[in-house]
Amino acid sequence: MIALTIRDENMSGKISNEFTVEIETEKMLLQDVIKLRIYHEVAEHNNKAPEYFNGLVQPTDAENTLNGYKLRAKRQIDAEKQFYIALDFFQKNGFFVLIDNEQHSDLDELVTLKKTSTIAFIKLTPLVGG
Repeated sequence: MIALTIRDENMSGKISNEFTVEIETEKMLLQDVIKLRIYHEVAEHNNKAPEYFNGLVQPTDAENTLNGYKLRAKRQIDAEKQFYIALDFFQKNGFFVLIDNEQHSDLDELVTLKKTSTIAFIKLTPLVGG
């Protein structure tokens, strides 16, 4: 098993969100790394149904606040829609991905993960999605 640490960082390296997920494979496409992150955070949100969503992509009908994205009404978030919005913003340079401090920019790139890899998502612009 590989324990991936996934985090959000700003340009100065300050961490704003961090969690760990376990996977069984050491090689994944970069787009699958993004999908793993999106599906994990949406599942966590949908299970707990908090007032705020703390994820990579801002859900539709949500307000960006200091505490995360405030949903106007508690609801389930669509992970697939969030994933496609995230892919679009990645391709438009809305954020970039560092795996063990190395930037990866091709969604079809096969990346090799270590047993304790760290994946950082650096947001460059506010993201809006589903």
